Amino acid sequence: MIYKSNWGRLPENTSDVKTLKIGPWIKDRILLIDLGFYKYQIFTRIKENGGYFVSRLKSNANPLIIETHHTCRGRSIDVRGKHLQEVLKDLKRQVLDVEVEVSFNRRAYRGKEKKDNERFRLVAIYNEDEDKYHMYITNISPELLEPEEVARLYGARWEVEILFKELKSRYSLDMVPTSNPQVIEAMIWIAILMLLISRKIYRVMRSLNPEAKMVRFTTLRWSNIFTENASSVLAGVLRYTGLETSLTTSLEISISEAVDPHVTRRRFTEEWWA
Repeated sequence: MIYKSNWGRLPENTSDVKTLKIGPWIKDRILLIDLGFYKYQIFTRIKENGGYFVSRLKSNANPLIIETHHTCRGRSIDVRGKHLQEVLKDLKRQVLDVEVEVSFNRRAYRGKEKKDNERFRLVAIYNEDEDKYHMYITNISPELLEPEEVARLYGARWEVEILFKELKSRYSLDMVPTSNPQVIEAMIWIAILMLLISRKIYRVMRSLNPEAKMVRFTTLRWSNIFTENASSVLAGVLRYTGLETSLTTSLEISISEAVDPHVTRRRFTEEWWA
């Protein structure tokens, strides 16, 4: 799962990291974490509660390398006992998969902070197009995921980011105009149902256009087309089921939707239309 901050009705100045509360709920779950939540204290709490995480490594991070998980053939440099930044400039291998140790401050107790150390797994994959390493920190063992699989897993974040963007920008969940729990739940379900219908039609459109490249037939662009034509799609579905909407029905719906619910609000232009 991916944790999204400030997605609901939280103040804009709420720090990302303060919205993530780690507890027993994290057991056997994997969190794909962006840099807004990068904190060794959080990573340690995830580990202590039986959960897993994958995060990009901060560019200035300099953990101590304890041991290697991936044996390189040839005359590769020995990285054990050195800090990451010390070896990174001379690194020639395609993959770096090592155990590292980091230092951090525990959460303050009675006004005092306690320093602690923890071990995590660091994976670096060389990207030839960008001529640099993409580096990740995780507590998922090499027995469960190969280095390249760690990178692919973290890459799944982008798909979920797109999904959240679609829900917020296309299906009106960017700002929920109520604090009523029942109304909020109904709006979320409406958005999810619209998303499911959109993706179902998207798959049909993809099957009708097998030559279209995926990079040019994106779900986000399709969601824009879908929302613009949703009323026509609904009319077609109703017609298929034997139901027809008349002009009278459309006018009644328009009238009911046009009435402003804020009956006591004075309008600056009300005297113009008196």
